[in-house]
Parts: sequence; C-alpha cells; structure tokens
Amino acid sequence: MTKEEERRRRAAQQARRRRRKKRRTAQLARRCAVAGIGIFFAILIGTRVFRIVTSGGVGAQKLFRDGEGGEFQQKVIEQTPDYQVALLTPNPNSRPQTALKKVDGIVIHYTANPGTTAMQNRNYFEGLKDGQGTKASSHFIIGLEGEVVQCIPSTEVAYASNDRNSDTLSIECCHMDETGKFTEKTYDSLVGFTAWLCGKFNVPVENVIRHYDVTGKDCPRYYVRHEDEWQEFKEDVQRYLDTYGKDPET
Repeated sequence: MTKEEERRRRAAQQARRRRRKKRRTAQLARRCAVAGIGIFFAILIGTRVFRIVTSGGVGAQKLFRDGEGGEFQQKVIEQTPDYQVALLTPNPNSRPQTALKKVDGIVIHYTANPGTTAMQNRNYFEGLKDGQGTKASSHFIIGLEGEVVQCIPSTEVAYASNDRNSDTLSIECCHMDETGKFTEKTYDSLVGFTAWLCGKFNVPVENVIRHYDVTGKDCPRYYVRHEDEWQEFKEDVQRYLDTYGKDPET
C-alpha cells in the first residue's frame, strides 16, 4: 500500500468514527420524537429541483433533475481501480450474454458463503455452466483482502438482482462470518469501486441499493440488519466522489 493510499484509508476511518458518534447522538434524539411521520425533502440547487421517484422494486429509486432541461451529471473518478478480469464462460446459467442496454443503478450483495475468497466465488459461478436449474452470477466480486474480480462484462446482464438485472450492475462481497459484516479492506475497496462505477456510468449515489431493496431478501445481511451502517456506506461513497471526483468534461 502506498503512502497516499494509507493516508486515504486513515482519513476514511477517522471520518467514519466521527459520523458514528454523530449518528448515535441523532438516534438518541429521534427516540424522543414522534415516529411514523414521512418526510419528503425537496432540494433546491439554484433554480433546479431534484425529485426522487420509486422504480424497480422495494426501495429502489431513481434520481432525476427537473427544470431548464438539465440532466444529472455524476463526478468522475479518473483513476481506474485495480481489478482482475476473469470472465465466466458464456453459458445459459451464469453468463447468458444478454445485452445490458443501460445502467440505472448498482446493487450490493454478500456471498452468504463465509470465509471464501473472491476467486472461489467466481469459480462457483463458473461451475454453474455444467449444472441445471441454478442461475446466478455477478459482475464483480470483492474479496476479503479488498481484491476485485470481474466475472461479467459491464455490457452484459448478470443473474444477480432479479427484476433489476436488466438495468443494474452487481457487486458481490466476501465476508468472514455469518453476520455478513465486511472486513475493513473489503469495505474500503467497495466504497472506492462503487464510487468509480457511479462516475463511469453516471449513476447517482441514491441509486446504489441492496438486493434487499429489490426483493426483500436478507442480502447483504449486515446492511439489512444495520440500516444506519448502510446509510453510512452511501455517505462514504458520496464523500469519496466529492473528494476525489472531478466534473465530467463538457
């Protein structure tokens, strides 16, 4: 790890600690408030208004910009992160080679296979070509050491997110135990890689969702059971984009 990468890692850790402390204070205050009130935020930026509409399953959202015909433009991470390309063999069960016509979101998963590596999970998907019935795959897998393996091209559909397969990219994450909590290296890699994908495909962070948000499945388990940690993850992705991202060239 370079000095710059170590500096970024430590800065991210310190930022997370500060946010956790603030979140605990906020949670205590919310316990005294009246529950069940839905709050809709209208965010005004200049003369443009963002509106959020639900689409594609439980909790899955898309972000649009209204006014003056403007379109959303995500910041771009110029430096491509390191990842290994180990594409699956084309087959009906894990790589059907169906064209992915657009990318409207990014779906986060966990492998539900504690202690296994990114390549072991990639090889599981590869082995499905010889079976019958089970259909599963993912565009990317992030391992316990933060390594990233690409299984499916970003131009093709992966069998990962049910009704959202047709317009999302999927990221499976390895984990050590049944809690589904990611290691620090997995987490940091996921933050940076998700931010890079958001910039590359012009995806708002609001459109980064869990498998749970599509089907109600307990995936990724830790972030289904710890909603505050999921929100913190999305804040970290946005912070990464704000810190290291650049406005796209016009």
